[in-house]
Amino acid sequence: MTEGQVLDIARDAIYTIIICAAPLLLVSLLVGLIISIFQTVTSIQEQTLTFVPKIIAVFVGIMICGSWMLKIITEFIDRLWSDFGIYLSGIG
Repeated sequence: MTEGQVLDIARDAIYTIIICAAPLLLVSLLVGLIISIFQTVTSIQEQTLTFVPKIIAVFVGIMICGSWMLKIITEFIDRLWSDFGIYLSGIG
């Protein structure tokens, strides 16, 4: 296995992680921003107020995007397994 192949696998893994995590991170960010604006407007300074809405929003995001995320991860793993012989032999 060459250094280039290792770097390609690492790059693809990082790209897959970013693509799969982005929708949930964006949902969490938006919910946190909305709750922060609500806290500022109402002068409620409770730090734990954001946890439950964020958890619920991320759970709903997983329910909506979960099959798509699973498909992306499965495709990545399939590519790794299909090229496994190439990685072992060093050809390519």
